[in-house]
Amino acid sequence: MKMGRVLFAALAGTFLAAPFGPASAQQSIRVGELNSYKAQPAFLEPYKKGLDLAVEEVNAAGGVLGKRLELVSRDDGGNPGDAVRVAEELVTRESLNMLAGTFLSNVGLAVTEFAGKNKVFFLAAEPLTDKITWQNGNRYTFRLRSSTYMQVAMLMPDIVAAKKKRWALVYPNFEYGQASAAAFKELLKSKQPDIEFVTEQAPPLGKLDAGAVVQAIDDAKPDAIFNVLFGPDLAKFVREGNTRGVFKDRFVASQLSGEPEYLDPLKDEAPVGWVVTGYPWYAIDTPEHKAFLSAYQKRFNDYPRLGSVVGYVTVKSLAAGIAKAGSTETEKLIAAFSGLKLDGPFGPFSYRAIDHQATMGAYVGKIAVKDGKPIMVDFKYVDGAWLSTSASPHRRRRVVYVILECPLPLTPSLSPPERGRRLPIGLDPNSGSPHGRPASPEILGASPSACSDHLSPSGRGRRAKRGG
Repeated sequence: MKMGRVLFAALAGTFLAAPFGPASAQQSIRVGELNSYKAQPAFLEPYKKGLDLAVEEVNAAGGVLGKRLELVSRDDGGNPGDAVRVAEELVTRESLNMLAGTFLSNVGLAVTEFAGKNKVFFLAAEPLTDKITWQNGNRYTFRLRSSTYMQVAMLMPDIVAAKKKRWALVYPNFEYGQASAAAFKELLKSKQPDIEFVTEQAPPLGKLDAGAVVQAIDDAKPDAIFNVLFGPDLAKFVREGNTRGVFKDRFVASQLSGEPEYLDPLKDEAPVGWVVTGYPWYAIDTPEHKAFLSAYQKRFNDYPRLGSVVGYVTVKSLAAGIAKAGSTETEKLIAAFSGLKLDGPFGPFSYRAIDHQATMGAYVGKIAVKDGKPIMVDFKYVDGAWLSTSASPHRRRRVVYVILECPLPLTPSLSPPERGRRLPIGLDPNSGSPHGRPASPEILGASPSACSDHLSPSGRGRRAKRGG
């Protein structure tokens, strides 16, 4: 096993160095990359292609700081213990001070903790739990993908508009699923206080008893379903639900189900009408995405999945951050990534200084079937700059999720959560601190009058009117 990982890393390094020809380690900038390649191939095989394409582009353009960029990749085993051991090997044996990658939220949290304790820069590419940038976050860790809170908030306008009262929840029983379910309940309860959560089904990841779960949902007689299952679990859930007619005449909102990794295997069984987050690569008509799509198809003779985008943008972020820092020193990297702005296939985005979360958004739409193939229709891009986690000032374990009634971005709250529902206080994204400082409506991008009816005169701990 160990020899396989070393050989994989050596081959990857040799391949990615090709544009520069033979070179010593001193002539390259090396980044440790770890991920659950064997455990989650549907997402991570395209992710690896995205990594490779981006490294090739960076090196073909002259590298970074005049040196070639090289990834030293390892499989993290898909569990926290192995991931920490692999991270330790990359840092000690390979003498690397930059790490990137991870997929599962519990694995990402473990590497986040390792990075904080060992003062190693870590760019979490895919793990979605809010804890990575909030409760368990640290100054050494940044995150690319939209968090669980952001993903749920993207779906919330459609969920609220559905006006359903009785909800069933189904999610994988690990950090990602638990965090998504918590965000969903808090956000929806804040908008519809009279809703009921009639059942929660939380099977272990990869061990779904589809028949039992689907029957339990049907027995609870919900008006709507919120799903967080993905991968093979999603396919089993959809097949069994279709067979038993559980989705008929029920509104379903589902995280990630529009991503090609998980949608395409459903084929003509795809549940038409579900509201999902996803990636309609075939219909995004922007210059940035067209350029990425063309390069990807030319290189791999295949279409991209969302993993392809995540891998590609992970490397582009690393290259941009190192270039801005002018160095690979950890403290300079942290300073460079705080507020770092760059363009990706989805358009411009940045890494917020306040919480180290990237603002790269996602697409929200509905599932349809065309010519026997599942697609997303009626989709829109939701910019992550307008979404964030609302948390207490000292990153307490209790996190309050809120959704604004006035047109301000969702930003971290400094108000204590114990005294009812509050509007999040605005934070200057350039303050560079999780504590931040109050920002005016102009900083937040809204006119002072836009929310004047919702805010008290005081600046800190501004409170929403009751019923507002």
